[in-house]
Amino acid sequence: MAGEDRKKFGTGDPRGLAAPESGNNAAAGGAMVPMLTLGIPGSGTTAILLGALMLFNVTPGPLMFEQRPEIAWGLIASMYIGNLALLVINLPLVGLFARMLTIPQKYLSPLIAVLAFIGVYSVVGNPFDLFLIIAFGIFGWVLRKLEFSLAPIILGFVLGHLFEDNLRRALSISRGDWSILVSSWESIGLYVMAVLIVALPVIVGLRNRRKAK
Repeated sequence: MAGEDRKKFGTGDPRGLAAPESGNNAAAGGAMVPMLTLGIPGSGTTAILLGALMLFNVTPGPLMFEQRPEIAWGLIASMYIGNLALLVINLPLVGLFARMLTIPQKYLSPLIAVLAFIGVYSVVGNPFDLFLIIAFGIFGWVLRKLEFSLAPIILGFVLGHLFEDNLRRALSISRGDWSILVSSWESIGLYVMAVLIVALPVIVGLRNRRKAK
């Protein structure tokens, strides 16, 4: 059977299509767990959701289940309702959704841009937001051309002001003494881990390139 399965690779076997889709759906639900319980987004999608919650002064974390239980349990319930709605909608309309993939990108991109402009303008009604979304769109296009990963950039954009607020709070407590940032071994350990997370992929990549040469 193993040899026969290999021959079906790339032919559209339903098992090969269902496996990655199932894994993708499981990862999407699992990324919600650290976001709701710890306030740490597990993906780019949950990072955007975290930013949307913070716009409405809702801080995800352990206390959200006590202070704002209607939002926490509402999000969890919406995932169940969404799965049921997708099941009801996808079964009769799967053919239509498959045909939508054949629409050329030159027609889809302007339609998506128009919907994005309408959504952004309907929130506040400020024309400046339209120029801002254009600037961010150009910035994202440049990053994609330079092969930057957009998920870390979204995380930094969403969590950046949290870091700034906590840094300002720590400095106000210490009356401007920067040594408070390295006053405990826990903070030093976090700094070391952050440096290793950034440096190790670069070092491993350079080593692999040298071995390949």
